[in-house]
Amino acid sequence: MSKNLLNRYIWLIDTIKRHGAITRERLNRLWVQSPISDGEPMPRRTFYNYRNAIEELFKINIECNPSTFEYYIDSESDSYSESVTDWLLNSAAMSNVLSSVGEVSDRIFLEDVPSARMHLSAVIGALKEYHPVSFTYHPYTRVNPSPGVTVEPYFLKIFRQRWYVTGRNVREDKIKTYALDRMTDVNVLDTVTFAIPDDFDSDAFVRDAFGIVFSHGDPKEVALKVDSRQAKYLRALPLHHSQQEMVHDSYSVFHYRLRLTPDFVQEILSLGPRVMVMSPPELRAMVVSSLKETIALYEPVK
Repeated sequence: MSKNLLNRYIWLIDTIKRHGAITRERLNRLWVQSPISDGEPMPRRTFYNYRNAIEELFKINIECNPSTFEYYIDSESDSYSESVTDWLLNSAAMSNVLSSVGEVSDRIFLEDVPSARMHLSAVIGALKEYHPVSFTYHPYTRVNPSPGVTVEPYFLKIFRQRWYVTGRNVREDKIKTYALDRMTDVNVLDTVTFAIPDDFDSDAFVRDAFGIVFSHGDPKEVALKVDSRQAKYLRALPLHHSQQEMVHDSYSVFHYRLRLTPDFVQEILSLGPRVMVMSPPELRAMVVSSLKETIALYEPVK
């Protein structure tokens, strides 16, 4: 499929989604105004062909209300959720928007995601075809790299602008996670295949995790007291899918169920004095310990 054709599908999905319901006439006017149409209207047959392709590719049904002749996204097939399809749609939709910026491109600044162009395609291919991947790994915690690492990739995850692959380290027979931008000499072993164990559930593996540190400890009930200003940010962009909020006059209490990891401690610390850990006690202790270590760096040398 050409990139141009995919962009047309994405434009159609995104436009109908934003309007909720829209007539074909209105849709066609917007289409002619968009940069991907070259100023040409969309023929009726082409529109129906795009509808069918979108349903096949994305499992998204574009339905028509016979009483208003408006088209809408069927809510039962709506894939705008935390899923691979959602990520692809959002990324492609953003690409469509940015492709039309033209003369203001020097006023738009984006974050670089180096791991998206370093080995992502190769690892996705290995993931899809169940091939192991070998590489040299350069961990930040050691001076020397680890050559000859072989991993059976189980799943991919993006966290803080970095892609990570999690799978079974063949030599150690352990489930481990690796950052794609710390890999070199990547080689897909396409003459070898593997099978993911029947009892391995990737959703369950990451459900109670924050970030990419997948602890095997039991998940804890976490309560954070957050001032009303910071609460607005957490409300708009939850820290974790388990987030629940209890609103008070000048603050909110956010509840989570997750495993306690260094990634989560760092996230709490990044929020500064606007957030206080109420429970559990072990998380309070982890945060206090980290704060004391930080304060010690600023104390005068005796």
